[in-house]
Amino acid sequence: MGLVGTAAVWDGGAAALPHGFWAAVRVWLEKPQVANRRLCGAAVEAEGTVLLGEGGEAFPPLVAGWGGGSGGGQEGRAAPGGPAELGRLWREVRGQLPAGQGQLPPPLTPWGGPGRHCELRAVLRTLLPRGRPLGPPAPPTKELAVQDVYNGTVTFLPLEENSEGKYQVKKCNIYQIQLTHIKDEEWCVSIVAAFPEDWFSDGIAYPKLEWLGNELLSKLAKWSVEQKPSEFKSTLSLISIAKYSKVYQDLKEKYKEMVKVWPEVTDPEKFVYEDVAIATYLLILWEEERKEKGLTKKQSFVDLGCGNGLLVHILNNEGHSGRGIDVRRRKIWDMYGPETHLEESTIIPGDSHLFPDTDWLIGNHSDELTPWIPVIAARSSYSCCYFVLPCCFFDFHGKYSRRQSKKTQYREYLDFVAKVGFVCGFHVEEDCLRIPSTKRVCLIGKNRTYPPTDCALIDKQITQFIDNRQTCAVVTCDGRVGFNHKDCTDGGCKELPENATETAGTTWMPGFQPREKVEQIRNCASLPRDFVDDVVLNVANLLLNAAPQKSCSNRHGENTDTWNQGESLSLKEVAEHLNKETLKRLKSEYGGLQTLLKNNHQVFEVLNGRVHIRDWRKEKPSRKTKPEVKRRLSAEAFKTRLCWFFIHHPDGCSLPSESCPYAHGTEELRQSQIIKKKKHLQNPGLTQHPHRPLLEQRHVLPFCIFFTNEKEICNINDICG
Repeated sequence: MGLVGTAAVWDGGAAALPHGFWAAVRVWLEKPQVANRRLCGAAVEAEGTVLLGEGGEAFPPLVAGWGGGSGGGQEGRAAPGGPAELGRLWREVRGQLPAGQGQLPPPLTPWGGPGRHCELRAVLRTLLPRGRPLGPPAPPTKELAVQDVYNGTVTFLPLEENSEGKYQVKKCNIYQIQLTHIKDEEWCVSIVAAFPEDWFSDGIAYPKLEWLGNELLSKLAKWSVEQKPSEFKSTLSLISIAKYSKVYQDLKEKYKEMVKVWPEVTDPEKFVYEDVAIATYLLILWEEERKEKGLTKKQSFVDLGCGNGLLVHILNNEGHSGRGIDVRRRKIWDMYGPETHLEESTIIPGDSHLFPDTDWLIGNHSDELTPWIPVIAARSSYSCCYFVLPCCFFDFHGKYSRRQSKKTQYREYLDFVAKVGFVCGFHVEEDCLRIPSTKRVCLIGKNRTYPPTDCALIDKQITQFIDNRQTCAVVTCDGRVGFNHKDCTDGGCKELPENATETAGTTWMPGFQPREKVEQIRNCASLPRDFVDDVVLNVANLLLNAAPQKSCSNRHGENTDTWNQGESLSLKEVAEHLNKETLKRLKSEYGGLQTLLKNNHQVFEVLNGRVHIRDWRKEKPSRKTKPEVKRRLSAEAFKTRLCWFFIHHPDGCSLPSESCPYAHGTEELRQSQIIKKKKHLQNPGLTQHPHRPLLEQRHVLPFCIFFTNEKEICNINDICG
């Protein structure tokens, strides 16, 4: 039998089937990477309607047949040879089928209904692997997927191209997805292989049959009845996934060493590979723009709020002239070298911050500048375009306030930023990037909706829109400017930055508050130690006294002792027992009370909004092997802090001294090795070296800064080529 797997599906009265099944198949056809993580995507090269009759004719492509939004981007919808080419391929494939006369071998369901003359829908796709092969590059994996609506089947025919350029069916890997109506609301989704005993698995495009019967089948069954229209566009819908896959792999290989030399405290893998992905997207987008407009010179750019500057560094290295501007200099900037142009400056939206000679403005998580970037682009020049990747929600004058409850806050904010682009006269396009972030929708303003002669009219429209967004500007007697808006702080309006005073006459919104040059620490880490200790002690006593004393059970369910674990309370209940002054102080910190309690993880455990006393006997060792750097840091931190339970808990610590990672008394305290190393870094006789010692010693410190003689200093280009 060739049955790989079957799954029962219940419609539940929602009338989702059979339409939901075809939608699920479309996901697997056009976006296979959502199920098979070893794929980057699929490029749909041709699609159309073919006849089961003798002629094998193919009709023009049917976009409605499989739905829009192909994962192949701009190239995904076009058939290189048109209907005639698809018809020729269909005739070749049918003649090679094992059953003869163009029919499928059992146990696959045959095509067609009564009379055998019916229409089928055919799609030719290329599967794109996510990573580079270890050996020589393999030829692209192509499949012809044939949809038979009458019988509820989709048959996947793997194709191999021979030396003559003709396709041959790889018969061992033919499989079919079937939908069967059992009765009433009961349906069945199955996967059947034509020759399961000969199935060849390459581990990438063709996983093992067990994977098809378990992972893929369960996803298809779920999608068939839970398919919901997404409020966002398909990933990478504006560019070619085939190009994206190749360029991304090239850039990832070229800049992978950046992960090893990252001097910032942020996660290197997330930020490096995210910026590589954004750079890949922009490079392909700009290449397509040059083809459309007949340009030969690569586009110039300015990245507003460039942060660590890695995106600027990559784009500069790939031949695009441009610079990055940020209010605060980063340590990593010194590692890039003179070819990467980065400026430390505060941007105040106004006539003094226009870029008439720049082709593109970039706003990658640009926060308070995000809604201003379409405005700056529109007023810089008629040819200036923009790319924004919104993250934090800002309006023109401060934090963005929600105005609709029927949308998610993220969707509402994206619509607002898109509307800004429309008001500025841009044809705004939306796409979804493939980056390790929950905020991955980008907005692109590449073309204008008005002729150059209407620039003055559009500029007046922009001014009116901005004026309508702000609420009742208030100018105080000391020259400060603020807004009567519910997002204003209780402390009144803030003063303008020093460099904004000189250009007050040219600013588009007096009172605009850029990000502060010195980043404030507001995660409760900078609160006075005495204040934190008092809150911890008060909350702990509250939990310990909230319930009668309990006994604790070990893993076998036996009572071990009567160590008081206290009661669990919600964060709201805990807050009600704290005084107003404490709550007011915590409110100014990000996360407030919850952040403070989580920071003190030695004492508390916060789960699902409830606070518990942590019982260290129940702590399970991690199944995953920790990286060497974390293992070393854990060993160095052992017994370097006093045990809170030993000092404050009425029953003492639940662990014996030899098992507790904290010191039971001052006699057990060890000096922190991390502190010693930090002091060593402050030696003024040493000079920072950006990367060479780091490759040898990068696991020694929690963050990476190393030193050598000034003569040996080099830049990151030595690593990334």
